[in-house]
Amino acid sequence: MPKGCIHIYCGEGKGKTTAALGLILRASGAGFRVIFTQFLKTWNTGELASLQRLENITVIRGNLPKGFSWEWSDQEKALANAEHNRLFEESIQMAGNGEKTLLVLDELNGAYANDFIDQGRVLSFLQNKPQALEVVITGRNPAPELVELADYVSEIKKIKHPMDQGLDARKGIEF
Repeated sequence: MPKGCIHIYCGEGKGKTTAALGLILRASGAGFRVIFTQFLKTWNTGELASLQRLENITVIRGNLPKGFSWEWSDQEKALANAEHNRLFEESIQMAGNGEKTLLVLDELNGAYANDFIDQGRVLSFLQNKPQALEVVITGRNPAPELVELADYVSEIKKIKHPMDQGLDARKGIEF
């Protein structure tokens, strides 16, 4: 059984989730089962509509408080923590033995860094993941212990972005 690797796509630039979606397309086309789990995100995006059209891709999303996480009340943070832990458990159960499976944990870095998920459980899973399971983690500022476990770490650096000049996120491009 080939070794599955852990990938991290991080950085301040646009394209972390987009890079993961590229790997999803490649893996799906090669016959992999794909599990795409989103943490911290609640809005509907173009990629979600596209992923739903493909047969071997499962999208797992939660019922999170609206707005940005830094605006959440303590009660909303507690709800987000419980929901993220539920999403994580559902995802890893679905991954099973990992054979020909790609598990994408979109924005897990942010959930992990902000204590919106059980860090010990995430570390334990990654340290003991099924051998063949390929795992992708996206989001800014990955924790050093996650970087240490990863086989690939790719940083996307922002040089320039239209939002810096006041242009709002555009449907089909940024979401």
